[in-house]
Amino acid sequence: MNRKKFIRTLILVLALTLLCCAPALAAGDVASAVESTWKDAAAQIKTVVDNVVFPALDMILVIAFFGKVAMAYFDYKRHGQFEWTGPVILFACLVFTLTAPLYIWGIVGI
Repeated sequence: MNRKKFIRTLILVLALTLLCCAPALAAGDVASAVESTWKDAAAQIKTVVDNVVFPALDMILVIAFFGKVAMAYFDYKRHGQFEWTGPVILFACLVFTLTAPLYIWGIVGI
């Protein structure tokens, strides 16, 4: 009984191994498959990033910028000194993300 169970388990393991390994061994030139997939998907990735990711980042940075300017103004009214560091950093990040679609794809290579 024990031997039959062992043989069944061995056959099952071998069958699963053959099923899982056969497609990997028959793939051929994997590099060209990856390159062609990337070429097909690159335009879609660029469109999504340009139309969704950068506008979302811009919106977040605009809200953070105006919030930081308001808080800096309230601190100015309270202490008499305007702190420029936070608003300037957020403004620089906002300018960077607003202009990024113009040059980022040349850097990435799309």
